[in-house]
Amino acid sequence: MAARRPAATLGGMRLRTVLARLAVALLILAVPAVGAAIAAPATFAAIYAPGPPRAVPPPAPLPHDPTRPTAVVVLGLEGTEVSDVLAPYEVLAATGRLNVYTVAAERRPVTLTGGLDLVPDLSFDALAALVGVPDLVVVPAMADVGEPTDAPVAAWLRAQRGAQYLAICNGSGVLAASGVLDGRTATAHRLGLAGFEAQYPAVRWVRGERVVDGGDVVSTAGVLSGIAGTLRLVEHRFGPEVAAGAAAAIGWDPARGDLPLASGPAVPGPAAVVNAGFRWRPASLGVLLTDGVGEVELASVFDVHGGQSLAARTTALSPDGGPVRSRHGLVFLPRGDVGAAAGLDRLLVSGHGPAVAVPGGVTPVAVHAGSGFAYDQTITDLARTTDVATARWTATTLELPLQGSALEGPAWPWAPTAVPVVLIAAGGLLWALVARHRARGRTGATNAAERSAGTLRPQSSITDRCGRGRRRRLAALREGPEQGNRVAPGP
Repeated sequence: MAARRPAATLGGMRLRTVLARLAVALLILAVPAVGAAIAAPATFAAIYAPGPPRAVPPPAPLPHDPTRPTAVVVLGLEGTEVSDVLAPYEVLAATGRLNVYTVAAERRPVTLTGGLDLVPDLSFDALAALVGVPDLVVVPAMADVGEPTDAPVAAWLRAQRGAQYLAICNGSGVLAASGVLDGRTATAHRLGLAGFEAQYPAVRWVRGERVVDGGDVVSTAGVLSGIAGTLRLVEHRFGPEVAAGAAAAIGWDPARGDLPLASGPAVPGPAAVVNAGFRWRPASLGVLLTDGVGEVELASVFDVHGGQSLAARTTALSPDGGPVRSRHGLVFLPRGDVGAAAGLDRLLVSGHGPAVAVPGGVTPVAVHAGSGFAYDQTITDLARTTDVATARWTATTLELPLQGSALEGPAWPWAPTAVPVVLIAAGGLLWALVARHRARGRTGATNAAERSAGTLRPQSSITDRCGRGRRRRLAALREGPEQGNRVAPGP
């Protein structure tokens, strides 16, 4: 009789089994986690991916009225948030009371969110030669805030003492990195505040406010809160009628600037996590640029689809591949002509420009064919063509109050959500098959060992013995009635 194993040995075997199964489960879960870890950085890197080398148009004579104040929007050469740049720019330009320029350390293309390449109006040196210190400096969020590449911007900002500063969204981080915000009160995008509090403790950071007015330094919360901050400065300088006219020019309801900010944890929403980590084939969208396009309309497409949604890649195109000039004179360099649209999933047309013939049977989609604020229309398009959850998250990130807007479309990004589910299921099935194969192998090895030791009865002898036993039982059953009928012999 085989000896019974000690209880301690059995307990150790059970523990090893549990640990082995736990390790397998973690390994299965690691497969989609590794995929997301690879995909997410690529998703974010694509937002500010630089375009191909192109000829930069020579600087054209800029209109400048020395009797008017000068406002500039600063650009970071490593990438700048498109809405933080173009929305305040158009608001200020729409007043008709300011000289408004975009400036950068160098006059070379700057990639805005989603791959929209803007040529700055002026370099820092050219601006200094034109006006010295500007009256208003708008500081948008930049991709390299706090990095060594941000040093020229930080140094230039420190030198603009006497100007009015307006920090849009995480442009507050750019201004804080320059030291301008030391000892001051400011706000920023809710997703960036925690990091800024740790990185720039000399600033008194405020949460839950759309606009923080510190006199010569005004800061705003996320992205489109910059419109409210810009209009507040316009009203202070030029009066409520001018501010109302600028708001109407871009389709903005000033009451939106008084609505509360989004609440809840300052972390990416579930839809953003799914799109960043598991949308391994994002939609490829072309955006057709035409002369005279509104800056806000343009920003809405690139920021909603190509930036905050994390669900698509946008490419700027023009009818002939040449530069395009916006409504108020900004110069954009497309990354191709309309011939490239044939290889894209959709071709979007921003604004209300003229119809353009597109080869290859591609039908352009006029995103702003309706009326109202451009971002509302683009969010509606995102919900209809992607999903409602992604559209709502995008609006929240932009600090765009939806005001009860009914969004229609798929409820959730089901396709990318299925990716980790399928990977986990496939991993579990593979583990089950491997475990079954190993169990069979162990059984075969045990039988071979016992057979070699002479302790395993051959299968043929077992079968023969079972057969003989069955035959004896059948014979006994046949003989039983006959024995019951026999008469015992007499004496």
